[in-house]
Order: sequence, then structure tokens, then C-alpha cells
Amino acid sequence: MSGKQPLEIYTRPEAYGSPLVIGWAEDAGKLGPKVIDYLNEKLGGEEFGEIDPEEFFPLEGVSVEDDVAQFPECKFYRCRESGLVIVRSYPPRSEWFQFLNLVVDVAEHHCQAPELYTFGAMISLSAHSTPRALLAVANSPEMKGSLDGYGLATDLDYETPPGQRPTLNSYLLWVAKGRKLPAASLWVPIPFYLVANEDPRAWKKILEFFDNRFDLSLDFRDLDDRIASQDERIDQVRLRYSEIDRYIRKLENNLPLSQEENERLVKGMEELLEKTD
Repeated sequence: MSGKQPLEIYTRPEAYGSPLVIGWAEDAGKLGPKVIDYLNEKLGGEEFGEIDPEEFFPLEGVSVEDDVAQFPECKFYRCRESGLVIVRSYPPRSEWFQFLNLVVDVAEHHCQAPELYTFGAMISLSAHSTPRALLAVANSPEMKGSLDGYGLATDLDYETPPGQRPTLNSYLLWVAKGRKLPAASLWVPIPFYLVANEDPRAWKKILEFFDNRFDLSLDFRDLDDRIASQDERIDQVRLRYSEIDRYIRKLENNLPLSQEENERLVKGMEELLEKTD
């Protein structure tokens, strides 16, 4: 372990009273990276700090995408006009408590954030044409009450199975609660056969909440085009491959698929959507 401090702030963010939003770079349907990158692009996010990955991420398993090595990182961005602080991070592989406390340090000491949000994908057995829902878990009754009026499902009952770790997002809510920082975790269901691809409908569902919550005045026409384009690609696959069409029709009619049918649909969509790109 080096003597370097894990949290490095390059410049004062000057974002006092700014809510903090964190998304994970590894997520089903590319939810985390796409939502964070969209916000940064639309709101003019400027990088002001980072967490050194050395203590939290194994570097021996670096992946390569399009001939570029994907090194784990955690970056902080400020959006001057909207007053939002955005965090784009890979999920830490170790030292969760220390890592998440560093994130809350930025929210508390550098931004004086009134609230913190994280989000993630839930795997759903529904069809891609099913409207996306948005679920929320808050770390206090007061935070839950503040989310009324946004069309969120908040009456969730869930307990981490014995012997398993809580989700990273649940852990973050617990850390924030210990620091008396109101926080919420947002969840959007993603069709199981789009987990390895993209789900722009899910991206939009999360972004619409942030747009309404923070009055961002986002223009979603480009995202609507992305959704229409994916629908067209899936329609092409369904026209060419009757088996895929039959599976999706069953899902659209709320009929269950067998395990074998699930696997064939996942494999087929992964391969065929790549071909239609």
C-alpha cells in the first residue's frame, strides 16, 4: 500500500448545497455508465476529483474494449448551472466501507450535499415493450416522504438472504444514514434478454426522475430516437427469426418461458442485435 491519499481533489468544486448522484460503470443494460455519461454531456460536467483505485480494485483483471484497456476508476464531476455533483465509478471489489465513506466525505465536506442518490438495474422477466417502472428505497422515513409525487414504488419489502452481502447500493444507504445524509437508491427493471446489450428505455426512466427532481430541463429527443432505433432492430430480428418472435410474444402476453427458452432467447438476442448494429 502506498502512502498516497486515496481521495484527491484537484480543484474546489464550488458546488455547495448540490445533490450528489453516483452511478456504477458496470451495470445491466449499460444503465449506470449511460445515465452518468448522459448527465455529464447534457449538463457540462467538469471533473474535480477522483479516488485512487489501488486499494479498492484488483488491477490484474483489466478488460479491453475496442482495443482500449478499461482501468477501474472513480471520478467526481460538478455541473455548474444545474448545481449537481456526479460520480462515475467502477464498483469497488474490496474495502467497501472505506470506499463509500470517501464518497460521502465528498458529498458532506466538499459539496454540503442535502441528499445523495444511487441507482441500479433489476433483472426482469418482462418483454422489452413493457413500460419501465421505477422503484426507490430510502434510508429514512423523511427521505421516503420527500419522494412522494414522483410516481415511485417505495413500499418494498426485502431482506438480504442469510450468508450474502447486501448490495453495494444498500451498503451506501447505510453508510450515508450513519453520517446523517438523506439518501435513496433507485431501481429500474430491465428485460433479462437486454442485460448484456442496452436498454435506453431504462436509461430514460432514471433520467426522467432526475430531470423532475432537480428541474434540469433535459431534452430527451435524442434518447427517444435511440429507443425507436432499438425497437426497430428488435422488430427486424423478430421478423427474421420466428423462434425469437414466439418467445417475446409469450412474454408480452404474460406467459412464462421455460429455462431452455430463456437461455435461447438471451443467446439469440445477444448475437442477433450485434449483427443489426
